[in-house]
Amino acid sequence: MGGRRQAREQALQLLYQVDLGQRSVDDAFRLFWDDEEEPTEPDVVEFARILARGVRAQTERIDELISDASINWKIRRMSLVDRNILRIAVFEFIGRDDIPAMVSINEAIELGKRFGTTDSGGFINGILDRIARNLGLTAGGKGRR
Repeated sequence: MGGRRQAREQALQLLYQVDLGQRSVDDAFRLFWDDEEEPTEPDVVEFARILARGVRAQTERIDELISDASINWKIRRMSLVDRNILRIAVFEFIGRDDIPAMVSINEAIELGKRFGTTDSGGFINGILDRIARNLGLTAGGKGRR
């Protein structure tokens, strides 16, 4: 598994912990990596931190974008897993010009398949595709048009 995919998985787990435990991202970091049996590569840890902190810092804007794109779904009714996968991808859309939108979408779909329900991949794909279009992101290109 690639380092960035591993970092996205760890960021998802961290954000899930934050949502469930109502704790800070920094507390979740300490708990997460203190329990780790095998040390994670420093670049993986750093990218996971960037993602988790970025999501938390921009949750309000991210959630607005998700809400605007989700038809018949209130964000608070989405599963914690799907919601946090969407948040990570949307943060990448708005906060990471070095990651093509299509990469963020594909990675989110894979996270949904691995950690969500059987319907998560399609659900995540539909919402992220709509958000990418709303933001004027190119499907396969690097960032904005």
